[in-house]
Amino acid sequence: MNKITIAIDGFSSTGKSTVAKQLAKHLGYVYVDSGAMYRAVTFYAMQNGLINKDDFNVEGLIYQLPKINISFTFNESLGFAEVYLNGINIEKEIRKLEVSSFVSKVAAIPEVRQQQVKLQQKLGDSKGVVMDGRDIGTVVFPKAELKLFMTASAETRAQRRYDELIERGDDVTFKDVLKNVQERDYLDSNRKDSPLIKADDAIEIDNSNMSLEEQFNKILQLVTMTIEDLE
Repeated sequence: MNKITIAIDGFSSTGKSTVAKQLAKHLGYVYVDSGAMYRAVTFYAMQNGLINKDDFNVEGLIYQLPKINISFTFNESLGFAEVYLNGINIEKEIRKLEVSSFVSKVAAIPEVRQQQVKLQQKLGDSKGVVMDGRDIGTVVFPKAELKLFMTASAETRAQRRYDELIERGDDVTFKDVLKNVQERDYLDSNRKDSPLIKADDAIEIDNSNMSLEEQFNKILQLVTMTIEDLE
């Protein structure tokens, strides 16, 4: 059976990573969370005093990019690959709201994007990959056999994110989470370098009223049809 590249783009908290992991596990593909890579760079910037709510030392971050080594290690007990920054597992740290509040600013830096895109493209050289992010179908894999664009209302996405953070024990309010979602939407869609846009040949999926099972089955059907068309 032919292996394909599956590019999943869309707004924050649309469940891109969830369905990408499901697909990768079901198909035996490699899953790459491109958003986690930008979160890792953001976490590095925070830890090294390069970004806070009042200041962003862009030149300092660019200068230190060669020092940032991001890797993925599969965790059998969790069923997915966790993110490592310079050899240290930072999977939990990069999911916090504070990191979310800065990641769009970091991801907008052209030098950061160039570094990560090269790594992402290298990870997908052999096909059989599912990657999610903001510019996967437009920049990273413009020739991907299947491109999806995930969307849902800001309120729906904020509620999902809020529930996830509360379940994890984070001290957040729905108002703050909604504000973060709306701000990230604006920044992601309006940055100069690789803005979040739907590729012309991407299939849009609004999952506002879909269960995880319904979403997975719909997308798996699209994958099956795409592979059959290639055979």
